[in-house]
Amino acid sequence: MKKQLLTPNSSLLTDNICRGRKPVLDLITKTPERCAKLLIANNVRPPFLDELLQAARNANIIYQIVAPEALDKISGGERHQGVVCKLTEAKPLELEEFLKTLDDKAPALLVILDHVEDPHNLGAVIRSAEAGGASGMIFAKRRSAVPNDTVIKTSAGASLRLPLIQVANITRTIERLKNSNFWIVGLSEKSELSIWNEKPPARCALVVGAEGSRISRLVIENCDMLMKIPIKTDGAGSLNASVAAALGIFEWTRNFFNQS
Repeated sequence: MKKQLLTPNSSLLTDNICRGRKPVLDLITKTPERCAKLLIANNVRPPFLDELLQAARNANIIYQIVAPEALDKISGGERHQGVVCKLTEAKPLELEEFLKTLDDKAPALLVILDHVEDPHNLGAVIRSAEAGGASGMIFAKRRSAVPNDTVIKTSAGASLRLPLIQVANITRTIERLKNSNFWIVGLSEKSELSIWNEKPPARCALVVGAEGSRISRLVIENCDMLMKIPIKTDGAGSLNASVAAALGIFEWTRNFFNQS
């Protein structure tokens, strides 16, 4: 296993990275095939350094000892805690391929994001979706955040494990999901139905809109049902997209996780 000293002049600028101690360690131990190379700042010390190197050796991952300034440059000034992984290129997951992996009669949860553009929100929703047992997440190719290094870090690495499907059109995707026995449930404060009082469908595609713009009109019209998250005070306004998604996800989990 090679070790080299990398200087800030090296040309390694890329968005396809995972940064931060916990996300990188989780990546190496849980999905090592996504790590093309591990870069470690020369000021990282034991015991974390020992743990990281042992994990890299166990996974047969090449690592380099680098100057801290190199990681600053690679990370675009974002906090990296002295460790960065260069990622292998992920093959885009197509909707039809993904649906073939699911039992079309078993309980399943999909999360659909309708133009959520904040990468921190995207990462937080992905983390909740994985924790809640969702089978995958669907989001649009346009006017949506993409799974970059901020998303990886915010999701604690879940974006490297949970199936993520980018689609050209959310409305057409909803129609396809209906043909696969999914019920489409949109989260909307305008609904009279509460997620606390109505049991979600076993095969549920939960639609979450961006804070502010909310779910688009065409998507709402194609939902089978709308549910609201009860808010006790008017002054609170609408919930952040990632908070709303987490509440919807775990309400489904509470009802169906033990059966799925």
